[in-house]
Amino acid sequence: MLYLELLIQGLVQGGIYTLIALGLTLVYGLLRILHVAHAALFTLGGYLGVILTNATGSLALAMVVTMLVTGMVGMGVYRVAYQPILDKPPYVALIASIALFIASEEIYRLIFGPYGLSYDAPPLQGVIDLLGSGMYLKQAELLVLLGTGAALVGLHLLSTRTRIGIAWRATVTDPEMAASFGIRTQRVRYLNFFIGSALAAAAGVMVALLNNLVEPTMGSVPSYKALAIIVLGGIGSIRGTLIASLALGVIESFGTIYLGSLLDRDAIAFAFLILVLMWRPQGLLGRA
Repeated sequence: MLYLELLIQGLVQGGIYTLIALGLTLVYGLLRILHVAHAALFTLGGYLGVILTNATGSLALAMVVTMLVTGMVGMGVYRVAYQPILDKPPYVALIASIALFIASEEIYRLIFGPYGLSYDAPPLQGVIDLLGSGMYLKQAELLVLLGTGAALVGLHLLSTRTRIGIAWRATVTDPEMAASFGIRTQRVRYLNFFIGSALAAAAGVMVALLNNLVEPTMGSVPSYKALAIIVLGGIGSIRGTLIASLALGVIESFGTIYLGSLLDRDAIAFAFLILVLMWRPQGLLGRA
């Protein structure tokens, strides 16, 4: 029973990592940019989720509005921060992204205060007995699992069953060839940032539910881990990102029990990353 509980907790955490890291993977796959400022959108999602839920009393409405607003903010980030420098070396965009992330933390601190926000009445805090087994799962944790699954299915269907998805994949594979066939690559890029940012916002809302707290620096550690995950999965590989995210969540969950006296949770994650990359420098599903 203990092992099953640890596995489920690891999958819950891995689901959060998946939603955050997918946006980074999408942006890198399309533009070859390490979008560090993605973590700022994750934090924005957490803040908007708490504020809107407290104001309306509806978590569902808050989730939808938060994803839409954050998605549009992500499009704005692309337009203002990245589009003017796409012809520059990749490190220029990386520096701009890091600067934007650091600035966002200070902006959140000025606007929302340094001590964080919480739900007035935290939703989905009840527990569910899984199949009468005596093992309990919080409703918020179940939302993470179902939400991650729904996001992955939706992303798969979008990329494989729609004209938009086909244009998206063609742009990732060969932007110049896609443009020569009439695909509006600029629209594809905006869509890419919208989807990735909306997924990050959903992760922010879910983390706020699990912890009942959002604060200006809540994106710091997830940003490092998300970068580690996309390297671990093979940079640009969506399937690799999913596998690496879930694996990292499970390793952390078991590691805190068996290695907690030696390493904290974050140290366990990066030790795992180092060990895997010593074995496969190109990542789990990356090409050598």
